[in-house]
Amino acid sequence: MKNSLSLVSLLVEEYDPAIEFFTQKLDFTLVEDTPLNEQKRWVVVSPKGSEGTKLLLAKATNAIQQSRIGNQTGGRVFLFLETDDFWRDYKLYRERGVKFVRDPKQEAYGLVAVFEDLSGNGWDLIQPSKK
Repeated sequence: MKNSLSLVSLLVEEYDPAIEFFTQKLDFTLVEDTPLNEQKRWVVVSPKGSEGTKLLLAKATNAIQQSRIGNQTGGRVFLFLETDDFWRDYKLYRERGVKFVRDPKQEAYGLVAVFEDLSGNGWDLIQPSKK
């Protein structure tokens, strides 16, 4: 048996600002943007060159969903963006205005810094230690 995690749903306030953040600030690829009805779209983004899990940008449609925007994990880091060159991406993201909330730090598992997406969700930018 072979299974894989293909999509993670990320609640957003509006589609277009979320697409702009991920494609312009983080250099993700817009994989799909398909209208489903007048209010709902199927919007998928992915880190460039990644063949793994993608993000489904899901517009919050009710009060409960809206209350979770930017805090889908109760304040913990939500997603982990792995890089092959930490300092390249860290500097690029800072130049593009990405807000880092924890400075770079060498941990046993790798070099890591925490940034926030446009809604305030915490992300680790991480370059894993070589084994």
